[in-house]
Amino acid sequence: MAEVTSALIKELRERTGAGMMDCKNVLVEVAGDIDKAIDVLREKGLAKAAKKAGRIAAEGLIRINITPDNKHAGIIEVNSETDFVAKNQDFIDFVERLSDITLETEQSDLDAFLVKKYDDSQTVGEKVTNFVATIGENIGVRRFTHLNDPGTVYIGYLHGAGKIGVVVGLETEASAADVTQFGRDIAMQIASMNPLFIDESQVDPDYVEKEKEILMQQALNEGKPREIVEKMVVGRLKKELKETCLLEQKFVKNGELTVAQYLSDQIKALGKDIKVVSMIRYEVGEGIEKKEENFAEEVAKQIGN
Repeated sequence: MAEVTSALIKELRERTGAGMMDCKNVLVEVAGDIDKAIDVLREKGLAKAAKKAGRIAAEGLIRINITPDNKHAGIIEVNSETDFVAKNQDFIDFVERLSDITLETEQSDLDAFLVKKYDDSQTVGEKVTNFVATIGENIGVRRFTHLNDPGTVYIGYLHGAGKIGVVVGLETEASAADVTQFGRDIAMQIASMNPLFIDESQVDPDYVEKEKEILMQQALNEGKPREIVEKMVVGRLKKELKETCLLEQKFVKNGELTVAQYLSDQIKALGKDIKVVSMIRYEVGEGIEKKEENFAEEVAKQIGN
């Protein structure tokens, strides 16, 4: 059983938009399990949204590196304690070098990455240790991904000077130059709308079942007759999937089209098929709790914790 602290209440409040006392009561009910608490709040209609990625808190940078032929792509997140360090040119150069190394590392294994050569005198892990000693602030290589599926063209997009990074993989016989603008548009869509899946065929059945249960309970809690709840849930689930599947989303650059319609238009114009086969989206600090100096004490006073 996790302790129901004011910091945990604050996190749940930020992730759901629910009231403070509702958050406290539900966390007590589920013994401090924040994911269960989100589900209960949604079932009760008290949560505005379930932000499963968690709070955006830690500082740092994301960098993308794509080979000139667009057949290999690497994306990496490196965290720092403060935004001041994240904007420091030495830190920026450090992350740029690490993005080069992602292209040399075939797996997304952080332990393997840390023993790669940073330069002639030290490994990545040793460089991290030395860099921490130099700047006097903790930093960490959090995650990276190397993509190199055959027949795939990779296009990247960085937003907010490296706060969000996206790599999209396109399966096509067209040249990288022919699909660069399209790929960038799709990557911008992913950065903006954060889809969970490319299309409904990728949706995890367990995800659908869990969402169905939550939506069913929501409808029952609203007092709807059980005999019509099933039909209501089907409609609500379909609407939710349109929001979480990339190809079903409204295209951010033209709200009159879905992404699928935009893709179809591009295929016709190019005369060659294009299929979105992969997407990676990193956002700096997602799911990492940042230290708050005074908020916990403030909340404790308000709720008598």
